[in-house]
Parts: sequence; structure tokens; C-alpha cells
Amino acid sequence: MNTDNSIYERLAQVLDTLPSGFPRTESGIEITLLKKIFEPDEAELFCDMRLHFETAEQVAERTGRPLAGLLDKLIRMGQHGQLFALQFGETWYFKMLPWVFGIFEFQLGRIDKEMAEMAEQYMPLYGRQFFANKPQLMHVLPIEETISSAQETLPYEKVSALIEKSRSFLLNECICKKEHALLGKPCDRPIEVCLAMAPVPGVFDKSPVGRVITKEKAYELLKMTEEAGLVHLTNNLQNGQFFICNCCKCCCGPLRSINELGIPAWDVVNSPFYAVIDADTCISCGLCAEKRCQVGAIEEGDDSYRVIPEKCIGCGLCISTCPVQAISLARKVAEKIVPPPITEDAWFDERGRLRGVDFSDYK
Repeated sequence: MNTDNSIYERLAQVLDTLPSGFPRTESGIEITLLKKIFEPDEAELFCDMRLHFETAEQVAERTGRPLAGLLDKLIRMGQHGQLFALQFGETWYFKMLPWVFGIFEFQLGRIDKEMAEMAEQYMPLYGRQFFANKPQLMHVLPIEETISSAQETLPYEKVSALIEKSRSFLLNECICKKEHALLGKPCDRPIEVCLAMAPVPGVFDKSPVGRVITKEKAYELLKMTEEAGLVHLTNNLQNGQFFICNCCKCCCGPLRSINELGIPAWDVVNSPFYAVIDADTCISCGLCAEKRCQVGAIEEGDDSYRVIPEKCIGCGLCISTCPVQAISLARKVAEKIVPPPITEDAWFDERGRLRGVDFSDYK
């Protein structure tokens, strides 16, 4: 492994300048992690990339790099999850990735026990910085059947709306669950639960990981994960969502940040809903608190269970299995609802502004 830290220090600085951030540690585990993922020349090329798509020719023209061999190198970095690489027709497009959602998740095909140990060591410090900042990375998609027909919902609040506007679907294993399995702490829930989506047909046909599925299979996946007690999470955007994660409390980064790091739930994920239990109907069976809630938002009272509103993320998992239909979703009061940014670029801009970082050189 390369021992010269200079290019990795530069890479870490670039990643920390991006809106998502990449905080430094006293131990230097983040540098060790970057060395595990990037060769020095790959790290150097990453630092020359931008957050918008470019062709190899455009990268060469902008940076002065020789074009010869550049396309192959960029494709290889895309396959290694170091860049976002996309092929339309005969043309390849590339852009840099933040650490999350990005490089870490894209290590699905490369993660081994050593990388898992590094990522787990880095998680507490990274999680405290990342999940305590706004806008939140993820927006909760409640189980659709738990939303009352009397409640008005916006398209980005409905899982079916995201599925219906997509034309390509790729099913992957969950990187968080895979990491925990490598660490000897396997999750007892399904692992192949992460869905990538795109509005263009055939986008994932050459993906080095995962498997292409149909729209019908995507709906089956959502039903299966709901039954397994997994929370639907997607990009905290109004337009341009490209994934639906189905998350558990033991492995998922956002939910672990709530449960283990103590970051307030409404700071970690965005949701316009929270659950309410009708005390007169509740039979105190405890199913909602013990089996379904992934964030510890339900507690036992004297005569019934109750939801702690500020801890509830409005996923609807408790509602769908209540044997007496004592639970319902309520919409937060208007002043508590923060609409997601319109697009990913708007998310980057707002996140960068609130973190006080100038990432204009990488736009």
C-alpha cells in the first residue's frame, strides 16, 4: 500500500469541501480508508473531477490531461465505485462522488473485512457530522397503505410515484448489511434490498453489481421489505430521486445515527408524518414497539402504548401490523414541515451554504 499521504490528504480535503463533508480524525482512519479504495493516480484524477457529468474528452480539455488512456481509466474508476460512470449509447459520462451517498455505497463490489473494519471505525465521527447537518440526506417514504385517503400527499411522499416515473430498476445488496456481515454481525432481515432507479430504459444493463429487475419486481420488493419491517428511504429531493433504500435499525447509517449516536430523528431524516396511537383502541400487545419500530419512538404507558412524536419518522411500519388498527399517520403542523430541495444540485447548494463550504471549484 502506498505510504505517501500527500495525495490522500488532498483527496480528503476535496471530499470535505464537498457539501456532504469528510471530517478528519485524530487517528487518521479516513486516510487509511482512502488508501484502501484509491491508488495514488486514481486519487489524483478524482481531485480533477467535477460534480456534473463530463465525457473523457471534456475532462482532458478542461484539465490538460492526455486523452490517451483516459477513457479506460475513468471507466475502471467507475467500475471500482470511485466515480459515477454512466453510458448513454456509445458515450460515457463521469462525475465525482461525495463520500455519502456515493463512494462508500459504491464499494459494494469491493468491500472486504478490512474495509468494513475501517468504515465502522470512521462511522461515529462521520455520522455525527453528516447526520446533524441539513438538509437531511434522506426522506422517509411511508408505507402507502398507511396514508389516509383523506390526506393530501405530494409525489415525492409516495413510493408508487417514484416507481411509476422510473423506467430502469437495479436491485443491490445493502452495503451496510454487507459490512455488518463481514464484521460478524449479520442482520436477520433480507440483504438484497437496495433499489436504484432511472427514468431512462437500459441504464443499468452493464452495471458491474446488482441485477436488473422489472417494475413489477420492484413493487414486490417493496412489499417484501415492508413485511420484513424495513423503512423505505429515498433522496431528500422533490425531483430526481434515484434510489430507495430499505433500512433496519441495526445496520443502516441514518437509523444507527438516531439509535446509537443520539442525533434527533427529525434532524437525521426528513418526513412530514408521525404516528399516533388511539389509547382507547390499543390493546397493549406491544407488537409496534417490540417488532416494528426501528427508532425507539414507541413506549409503554399505563393503559396503552404511545408514540413519542419527535422520535417518530412516520414510516408506517407500526400501522400496517397493528391487530386492532389503533395507529394512524398524522401530518406534522406546517411549521414543522420542511419541503425537500427541488433537485440534487439545489441540495448540494443548500448543504454547502449551511456548512459554510465553498465548493464552487467542483461544480
